[in-house]
Amino acid sequence: MTKHHNDLKMSLKRILERSCLIMLVGWLALAISSCERDDITLPSETTTSSPREKIPLPEGETTPPPAEKETLPPEGMVLIPEGEFQIGSNDAEADNDEQPMRTVYVDAFYMDETEVTNAQFKEFVLENPRWQKNRIDGRFHNGRYLWDWHGNNYPKGKDKHPVVSVSWYAAMAYSKWAGKRLPTEAEWERAARGGFVGQKYPHGNTITEQDANYGNNIKDTTAVGRYPANGYGLYDMAGNVWEWCLDDYENDFYFTFPQNGAARNPLSDNNNIQWILDNFTEVDVTVSRVLRGGSWFDSGQVVRVANRSNGIPTNAFIDDGFRCVRAVTVTP
Repeated sequence: MTKHHNDLKMSLKRILERSCLIMLVGWLALAISSCERDDITLPSETTTSSPREKIPLPEGETTPPPAEKETLPPEGMVLIPEGEFQIGSNDAEADNDEQPMRTVYVDAFYMDETEVTNAQFKEFVLENPRWQKNRIDGRFHNGRYLWDWHGNNYPKGKDKHPVVSVSWYAAMAYSKWAGKRLPTEAEWERAARGGFVGQKYPHGNTITEQDANYGNNIKDTTAVGRYPANGYGLYDMAGNVWEWCLDDYENDFYFTFPQNGAARNPLSDNNNIQWILDNFTEVDVTVSRVLRGGSWFDSGQVVRVANRSNGIPTNAFIDDGFRCVRAVTVTP
């Protein structure tokens, strides 16, 4: 019994020692495996952090650039955001061609902060002799082109005044030279409203002599930027000079817009924007183009943001000017 008992104790001891050895080997293998996989993220770990949580980058590294980013506004221009707005007016002062009010959507674009000045236009004519006062083709003006200029010189002291007596053709030529274009009528009104809804003027619902150059109060143009900017940072969207737009003029244009939903980037013309830009000198001289904003001479009723006017593209009068726009582009 004693020998058997001793043999049993020895067997149990060997079994216990072997089990401990097996457990030790297993523990060592697991430890080695864990060390090898310390740099691997397990699937379960991906759910432990919120998707919006910012994970710190290793020291010395920077955040990678986004796939696309919007370019900065060109010098002298401001961004007009994309979106919907109500074009036209139904108030008591509204003319027939401002009705009916319709919803319009326009893509984002850049617009000149101010009307094109005499100094800016002089740079253009010096580089483009065919558009100089004494050289312009008679097809592109009414005989009053740059009326107050002496050759290639604008009136003394008016370098920052808007250029006037500029035909639609000349405005198109300048904008193309500058790498821009004239605004569509919808873009112009979107910008002029400055983000306000249902207001008559670029800055609100009333207008005074401190708000704009209108009503023949000054009896001439004023330097651009003299009056307060609207909500988008644009100057002289009411008064100073009329501004040419890209569209041809249709009295009932708004009736062509959908009653439900929004007209997207509307343009009144039988051709698209690119065709007009490429062939503007071939545009029919008898078809009127849109003018917006009113001038230094016009009444408060005329300089409302919804008011529409027009003139044949050869018109070059002392209260006709313009400003330009440019499409928004993104870089990869």
